[in-house]
This record gives sequence, C-alpha cells and structure tokens, in this order.
Amino acid sequence: MPFRPTLRKTTSATVVLIFFGFAHLAAAETPSPALLLLDKEDNMLSIIDPASSKTVARIPTGEGPHEIAASDDGKMAFVANYGARTPGNTISVIDLLAQKELDRVDLGVLRRPHGIVFAEGQVWFTAEQNRLIARYDPASNQIDWLLGIGQNGTHMLRFSKDRSLLFTSNIGSDSITLLQRGSDPYGWSATNISVGKGPEGGDISPDGREYWAANSGDGTISIVDVAAKKVVQTVDIHTKRSNRLKFSLDGKLVLVSDLAGNELIVLDAPSRKEIKRLNVGRQPEGILIAPDGAHAYVAVAAEKNVAVLDLKTLEVSARIPTGNGPDGMAWAVRR
Repeated sequence: MPFRPTLRKTTSATVVLIFFGFAHLAAAETPSPALLLLDKEDNMLSIIDPASSKTVARIPTGEGPHEIAASDDGKMAFVANYGARTPGNTISVIDLLAQKELDRVDLGVLRRPHGIVFAEGQVWFTAEQNRLIARYDPASNQIDWLLGIGQNGTHMLRFSKDRSLLFTSNIGSDSITLLQRGSDPYGWSATNISVGKGPEGGDISPDGREYWAANSGDGTISIVDVAAKKVVQTVDIHTKRSNRLKFSLDGKLVLVSDLAGNELIVLDAPSRKEIKRLNVGRQPEGILIAPDGAHAYVAVAAEKNVAVLDLKTLEVSARIPTGNGPDGMAWAVRR
C-alpha cells in the first residue's frame, strides 16, 4: 500500500510559529566568521554573530578565562584559564560547532596560563607564574615543549607572520623577549629588550619591522626595531593603565585601551601622533580587529558590552551586550 502523507490545515499563526522556530534554530548555529568573547567573571565563552550582534551560545570554561585562540579551520577554540584568587592551571578545549567544552586540559605545575596562540597545529601559551612559554599538542593531548624565559610576569604572546619570531611581554621585568627560531625546530635564541614600566599589551606592525609595547605602568609605548632588537623610540601617550595595543590591518592606525582611564587612544602609526581619544566606557580591555579591517571590537569590562569602532569615522557604531567582565577575543573563520 503506497504511503499517503496526512494533510492538515495550517493556520497563519502556526506558520509564524514554525518560521520563528526555524529562524531560532538557524541563529543558534555557529556563524562564520564568529566573534569569540570571554566573559571572565562568568567563566564563560560567548559565541557572537557579528552580523546581528547576537550571542548564539555561551559555553562554560575554567575559572578566570582571560585569552582565547581559534584553530586555523575555525572549528575549535582554546581558552587560557588564568584563574582568579587561586592561580589557574587549565586550558579549555572547545568544539565551536557542537558548542561545548570537549576537555579541560590539566597543566599540572604550570600556573596562570595567559597569552595563547594557535600556530602550526599546536597551542602556544605563557605560564606567567612559571616564567615560561609552553606548547600543547591537541593531537597527542600532551604538553610537548617548554621554554624558560627567566623574566617576571610573562604575560602576552605574539607570533610574526612567518612564525620565525615570537614575542612575549614581561610585566614584572619591564621587558619584551624576542625569540628567534633556529635551524633546530626546538632551538630558539632569546633577546630580552628593556622597555617602559609594566609592558602588557603589544603588537607587531603588519610589515613586521616594529613591535610596539604598551607600558601599563608609565603611560608610554616603546617602539622596538625588530631587526636591530632594540627600542628606537618611546612615545608618551599619557595613559593611566594601558592594557592592550593593536595595529589596524593596513598598519596605519594603532589602538590602545586604557583600562584605568576608560579611554581608547587612536594613534597614526607612521607619525606616532595621537589622532583621537574616545571615552568608550569603564574598563576597556581586549581589542580585536575585524577580518575585513573595517572595524575594531573593544571589550568594555565594567559596562558589560563590546564597543564596535568604525575605523573610517573613528566613532563607536554599535554596542554588543555581553556577560560579566568581557575581555579576551578571537575570530573563528571556518575553512
């Protein structure tokens, strides 16, 4: 006997409910690109659709998540759980498509993981309390490499585009460490470069020639000539506690968040001159540039939102509501 579908009358109200039900399901999927945001006081990772400014998922992490990195294929994320009063010692491994934590990697004696990047299929991170850089291999689920820096407060981590150079900021030693890869895959040479007081945020210029260190303790930026491995200029931008620093993708602008001053400072990179100073709200922290280079996203911790800055007009064009203590951000782009 052939199958005969049962037909029933559908009211307009039912159609509306079905439509919005499917719209809700579609909106819950992880978009690409996805804005990944850590609400460090909630111990949560939020997945945000930048097109709609809507949060599509919130995923529990370890305590005090500060920084996040996404895999090259945009399917996984790795969260450095820095901890709060008790030093953290875990990395959360997140499946962005399934929207769940797959594992919370126990780092053993490594404490206060912070700066974290994904490169060459592996996860590189600082262990601030141990004064070193470590590497986690997701394939083997092992910490397979450690490199002692010997500087206090090893905090942020930044690779050059070709992965031949690696920079750390060492808050307690007032230094930047420039690591250069040798012919041996495990061999790196280290140069410690004295900068201003309390370097925290920093970034490499898109042309790779300079590293700019935002010094949280004295309101200055130290500009390091990468080839010469030395500071060639110090710019006083009069910040109270500069937290993060980012170049625009075209290298023309530099953005600095002033955590204690409640401001975002915009500098013209070639001239090193201030262009604009914006009051974006209380406690601006993490900064992220959009993949197309048109906007910057600034986590405003005490306001529970992310300010979206139009990089042409240098005006805040939108606000994205968040949880408590938004800070570290990354992009996940599926490939």
